[in-house]
Amino acid sequence: MRYSQMLIRTAKEVPAEAEVISHQLLLRAGCIRKLTSGLYTYLPLGLAALKKMEAIVREEMNRAGAQELLMPMVQPADLWEESGRWTQYGPELLRFQDRHNRDYCLGPTHEEVITDIARRELHSYRQLPVNLYQIQTKFRDEIRPRFGLMRGREFLMKDAYSFDVSDEAASQSYQTMHNAYTRIFQRCGLEFRAVEADSGSIGGSFSHEFMVLAETGEDTLVTCRECEYAANVEKAKVVLPDTASKTVPATELNDCTKVETPGTKTVDRVAEFLQVTAKDVIKTMIYLADDEPVAVLVRGDREVQSVKLKKLLDANEVELAENDTAWKLTKLPVGYIGPVNIPIKMVADQEVMTMINAVAGANEKGHHLTGVNPGRDFSPAAVGDLRQITEMDCCPVCKGSLELTEGIEVGHIFKLGTKYSEAMHAVYQDQEGKEQTMVMGCYGIGISRVVAAAIEQNHDENGIIFPLPLAPFQVIILNLGIKNDETCAATEKLYQDLRGAGLDVLLDDRDERPGSKFKDADLIGIPYRITVGKTWEKEGKVEVRTRRDGSTSLLAYEQAASTIATMVQDELAALNQ
Repeated sequence: MRYSQMLIRTAKEVPAEAEVISHQLLLRAGCIRKLTSGLYTYLPLGLAALKKMEAIVREEMNRAGAQELLMPMVQPADLWEESGRWTQYGPELLRFQDRHNRDYCLGPTHEEVITDIARRELHSYRQLPVNLYQIQTKFRDEIRPRFGLMRGREFLMKDAYSFDVSDEAASQSYQTMHNAYTRIFQRCGLEFRAVEADSGSIGGSFSHEFMVLAETGEDTLVTCRECEYAANVEKAKVVLPDTASKTVPATELNDCTKVETPGTKTVDRVAEFLQVTAKDVIKTMIYLADDEPVAVLVRGDREVQSVKLKKLLDANEVELAENDTAWKLTKLPVGYIGPVNIPIKMVADQEVMTMINAVAGANEKGHHLTGVNPGRDFSPAAVGDLRQITEMDCCPVCKGSLELTEGIEVGHIFKLGTKYSEAMHAVYQDQEGKEQTMVMGCYGIGISRVVAAAIEQNHDENGIIFPLPLAPFQVIILNLGIKNDETCAATEKLYQDLRGAGLDVLLDDRDERPGSKFKDADLIGIPYRITVGKTWEKEGKVEVRTRRDGSTSLLAYEQAASTIATMVQDELAALNQ
């Protein structure tokens, strides 16, 4: 493609609306343009990168035996009512009515539609296993769209769904997809990790997220330095030290005593006032679980992990109650709430149950209790792993040390089991002619999100550094002798030779200053840059620069096309192994 004929409009200034680097650079490089909140137009450069990602995904999905189809984005409400998600999914589901007042939604995902297809088309064990996938636009009505393509309302996604005869067969399909995803992200040239994850609103018994490692990631990953354990912080298991299970003689337990603690509404103030540490304080917080108040207990230096809490309570939504709401619902003084004789439902983190002679709120303004001991003084309705894991905790697998890093979720695979097939009666006949429920799996990749994540991981102060497999073009040629007929002819021949070798090439044939061309080439992040200018005119050589490390070399003009083609092909081959 010729730069002069392509819609590429770069910008020097960072757009005020852009918060993260991928958003800034995609706008500055002329890859996307905002239509309205959370909605973007993909301009030619941005679309080219998406198509590269799509091609890799298709090749690996087809290699894994999946079959491509395309489902409607608009979905009828009755399918979602069958699965129970019409009311459960929440406000992210954009609902509307057609002219006949029938309810519909814009699909954020397609479990209901694909299950309807399966129950209509698959009837015998001989037709299974089946894995069906699509690459299609999704819509989720995010309350606060942000970060450009990282969290928009409309996005491009690959979603696949497997149907099997048994849990064992479904596990094999799951592993096949795990392997396929690993190959996909390896081929993209990205640094990533697969981590255990919460299944969220999709449901199912088990899932893994594929995370691109980046300092600007929205998610926190927990990895072990000694073994292969890796999990999203929402899923990471906290293992208590062996000493926590030690039985304490009753003689070592102090009496529960109320003490006056004026003006001590925070853990730190209480600890300072009573000359203890935050580890000695039981922190009691009021949460709303499906709009019902519940008291949640953690050690004073810990934080509640809301996803773990939601799982323990089997709730659709949990949120920390505002102070006014907490008082209105419980009539308990915020800052002095504690577990002893609390009048509402109470749950506790497992660590709280190992505390001895703790400090807690007395449920009376200006007062706390000392000598509080679980089991004797209070008994929660439920106990579980409710807190955020830290690097001071040990690995739940090998007891090794942990590391917390940031990542961007780009893929998620789920063992769905029979959640949808049972609700929607997707069944098959087994070898004995008996009706059995299909066992399902679900596998998603955010195509547009991968492109943004790749930029978050690969950039510098000059612009994007596209990994070669995702780059809109593999090579950019700069013609610095635009007014010299011989230079133009040499540039044109090099351009055609590289295209003939199967490379994607952008020819910058604009009548611009060399400095502008260099800056634009760096900004849009094409992996290899070839400069044809005075060095060619004087010595018959062209300069080749690698965008990633800035290394340059001079090649004889006659050898340039074959050498660069080999460089590109070798790099791609190494990623495809």
